[in-house]
Amino acid sequence: MIVSVLVEVSHISIDRPFDYLVPVNFENQIKRGKRVKVPFNSRFLEGFVIDIKSGVNKDLKEIIEVVDEDVILDEELLDLGKFISKKYLSTLISAYQVMLPKALKAKNNTKINKKLDEYIELNGDSKLSNYKFNATQQLIIDKIQKEKRVLKKSLIKISSSSVKTLLNKKILKSSFSEHYRLESSISANYVVHKLNDEQRCVVNEVIKEKTLPRTFLLHGVTGSGKTEVYMALIDEVLKNKKTAIVLVPEISLTPQMTDRFRSRFKNNIAILHSRLSDGEKYDEYRKIARGEVDIVIGARSAIFAPLKNIGIIIIDEEHTSTYKQENNPKYSAKDIAIERSKMHKCSVILGSATPSLESYARASKGVYKLLELKHRANGQKMPNVEIIDMNDAGKIKGHFSKALIDEIDKKLKRGEQIILLLNRRGYASFITCSNCGYVEKCPQCDITLTYHKSSNTLRCHYCGYGTTKSDICPECGEEAMKDLGIGTEKVEEELHKLFDAKVVRMDFDTTSKKGAHERIINDFKNHKYDILLGTQMIAKGLDFENVTLVGVINADTSLLIPSFRSSEVTFQLLNQVSGRSGRGEKEGKVIIQTSNPNHYAITYAKSHDYVDFFKEEMSIRHKLGYPPYYYLVNIKIISKSYEMSRDEASKIGKVLKDSLGNSIILGPSISNVFKLKNEYRFGIIIKYKKEDNLYIILNRLIDHYRNNAKVRIDIDFNPYNI
Repeated sequence: MIVSVLVEVSHISIDRPFDYLVPVNFENQIKRGKRVKVPFNSRFLEGFVIDIKSGVNKDLKEIIEVVDEDVILDEELLDLGKFISKKYLSTLISAYQVMLPKALKAKNNTKINKKLDEYIELNGDSKLSNYKFNATQQLIIDKIQKEKRVLKKSLIKISSSSVKTLLNKKILKSSFSEHYRLESSISANYVVHKLNDEQRCVVNEVIKEKTLPRTFLLHGVTGSGKTEVYMALIDEVLKNKKTAIVLVPEISLTPQMTDRFRSRFKNNIAILHSRLSDGEKYDEYRKIARGEVDIVIGARSAIFAPLKNIGIIIIDEEHTSTYKQENNPKYSAKDIAIERSKMHKCSVILGSATPSLESYARASKGVYKLLELKHRANGQKMPNVEIIDMNDAGKIKGHFSKALIDEIDKKLKRGEQIILLLNRRGYASFITCSNCGYVEKCPQCDITLTYHKSSNTLRCHYCGYGTTKSDICPECGEEAMKDLGIGTEKVEEELHKLFDAKVVRMDFDTTSKKGAHERIINDFKNHKYDILLGTQMIAKGLDFENVTLVGVINADTSLLIPSFRSSEVTFQLLNQVSGRSGRGEKEGKVIIQTSNPNHYAITYAKSHDYVDFFKEEMSIRHKLGYPPYYYLVNIKIISKSYEMSRDEASKIGKVLKDSLGNSIILGPSISNVFKLKNEYRFGIIIKYKKEDNLYIILNRLIDHYRNNAKVRIDIDFNPYNI
């Protein structure tokens, strides 16, 4: 028997399977999708069995070991990997690796053990009447007779020596059972809310759809009860003996979502996201593969969950950029969801209060089916939004206008809670010398370093480089280094000076430890804090009944991003964070501080008017030739040599302009982040509507640079940012 093995090396020059001979003693264990260990040059590597062939070839090397008892990549995932590799021009091994938790990737010497608990029970072969026990031994025997099977660690608390004696005499016997690491705490039984007319109409539309697969866009205002709709649809799916995947965009949303789902669906749920330990991911993944659960909730990579017989895939807050993978393979979870829906003949639900322009345009054309929830589920009005022009705001304390200070004071006196958004973490945006103008930058990325006061460090948010802040300028030697700009740390400091209130900050720095998201959310929900200050991770999905005020410290931050999506991102962010206010019985209010009060993204956010924003933004996109009117491909040319990167970019630009006659080629030009990890980056953008030669030309480029150690190209289809 011969097997074709795709080894773990994710390099474009080794992007093909290699044949190995299977020793007779391994033949019964071999299946497609299992991992095997093989000799490769002078190393031993792991790889996936991609194909099995009959015959014998004594010139081939033999596999060393079959790693898995169970198949890791079933037939669907094997096909899905090929789809990803072809669509996103990635290596096939990287397409398979991205689907799996660390413990199941093809990676030599990576082993994560199952967590086993040792249990003690009576040995059925022994007659207790033949023995005389002391008091402690009898206590242990009585406990086991009552409970049948007892954890060894609980018996050791009574007497470890007695347990050992009884085991040695074969009166007791021990056995091991696997224990999943991720504990599921189920809250009180869920009271199923009766759906209102709008919600019931949406559920019925999905249920009665006979032409499957089908993608639906659920456009529902904030607080319209989209989660209730999701759960009602999953109920229907489970009745038909099918399974469901639910994606959420932020890890911060997972605790609230899973609590609600667990209270309704109990232990029929597995969780997959990046903050789980490697062991927890391993357990959850195998739980899914074994068919022990029917619902998977998680972030982007949960789209690869090995569920069988999928009946529905739900992507909540579908507009969010986190559904697009930034590293290779640069897949979109929405694309993968739609591809899997074809395999399973099921529905895909894309839900959002502020859908991406691409999704809403497709729904407008009938490519997706548009479903709408136009009112809040509890009948409450949308919050009143007030725009404060910071150019004419009167007296300002720190970064707070008088209007926002007065409103926070009012809410605190009433015992109500406040959410404040500032989409920039750290204490200051950058550190500069007031004497000579020198700015502290990352030595590897040519990006300004962000000051974090709590640790007195300067950090690069691109590569992770960090250094201690000094007051002495390295350029002119003067003690004149000052922090400029604004970050969440600085605003938190100001809040403590302005208000007698308990403040909690939620950003990347405060949520880096395991369980931090859940702790902050639960503490705020239980009113241990009056004010929640955070970055965009607090803008979506969170539901706090006592929050009656949302304040946006600087609405212009996202407007200044050099991206064709900056207006869309700003509108979405403001609309989403506004939706956190007034979700309970109390009326909500929103105050947006801005220096651009007349910008259409801000004025439409004030009136919660998605449709008119969509029309205006579409008009601009049409004039400029951006999605959804054109598809985009972003090509980066990367090298440690500035000259080599520049020269190769020029050559590629000429090839593309000569070969892609139906496309618009922009560049080459310096990338927004020009130097990253000591590599120089030039970019070329392809805009196209229909280009038959596109994949042919791009594959030729990949082949040309396949063995080039000094220059590499990075290709991103429909990038979120360019």
